[in-house]
Amino acid sequence: MKKKKKIMLSVVVAIVLLLAATGGFFYYKLTSPFFDVKETVYVYVSEQKDYNDLLLQLQSIAKIKDIKMFGRLAETIGYPQKMKTGRYAVNSEISCKNLLENLIRGTQTPCKVTFNNIRLKDELSENIGSQLMFGPAALQQKLDDPVVCDQYGFGEQTILCLFIPNTYEMYWNISIDRFLERMKKEYDRFWTPERLEKAGKIPLSPVQVSILASIVEEETIVPDEYPVVAGLYINRLRKGMLLQADPTVKYAVGNFSLKRILYTHLEVDSPYNTYKYEGLPPGPIRVPSIGGIDAVLNYKRHQYLYMCAKEDFSGRHSFASVMAEHLRNAQRYQAALNRNNIR
Repeated sequence: MKKKKKIMLSVVVAIVLLLAATGGFFYYKLTSPFFDVKETVYVYVSEQKDYNDLLLQLQSIAKIKDIKMFGRLAETIGYPQKMKTGRYAVNSEISCKNLLENLIRGTQTPCKVTFNNIRLKDELSENIGSQLMFGPAALQQKLDDPVVCDQYGFGEQTILCLFIPNTYEMYWNISIDRFLERMKKEYDRFWTPERLEKAGKIPLSPVQVSILASIVEEETIVPDEYPVVAGLYINRLRKGMLLQADPTVKYAVGNFSLKRILYTHLEVDSPYNTYKYEGLPPGPIRVPSIGGIDAVLNYKRHQYLYMCAKEDFSGRHSFASVMAEHLRNAQRYQAALNRNNIR
């Protein structure tokens, strides 16, 4: 009898030790690095909260070492029914336990949203929307809505002025309304009392400054010319002259790649054609950069009224105060176009 009890006790001890060893091994796997990646990658849970899609991302992007173990644990704690949208970081040090905790709590890593060098509204929507969960179509719809534009103090043609090109840190699953509110806060932060005072002395409103800055940036590829070009257009505005800015004609025609502006282009009937309509166009022809806006606010004082691209195609311009000098500059440039068969 004693012998049987000893045998039973040995069996129980063996089972306990086996369970302890199994549990210890499982816990070790659970808390050890679980992903075979060399640098930080990200997995996304969209509004659809597709669990199978997440599993595919963990395999293809995060290189998970044991997808079955992750799946069993996720199912055990009911994660597929508790998914939270977001962008989640995975690196070579993170464990299965750590990732699941982040996924359940919705503990994300913020992303850096960057946009610059953008012309049209649909380009802006595509650029920003592709970086955030709400997507390009939703942003385009908002920017085309006159009620939404008015809510932030703009119109459909001026809403691009709301966006100050920069890099902004935010969560990938930010709502589109919260995103637009953030952009408005950044806009108000950008337009400091000092900048507003400079705009008032020109005098232009912040929106008008942005519109002029968009023309300046399209007019020259050389940033050190920005203040000179800005000063030239401000001179023309003050004298009541037509701006006659070639970039606005390209915008009106819908072709920014034009190398040569012809008389037929100048005849296009559009409020953006500054050869036909006096003053600034009704909206920006691109999203102006901070540098472009500040160049207008800090424009160079001079007497120039005319400008023409240099005949060396350097991207720089020849400036003139009187028409006769401008015509000589223009003749040299036209001759260079002809020599190079640029039509």
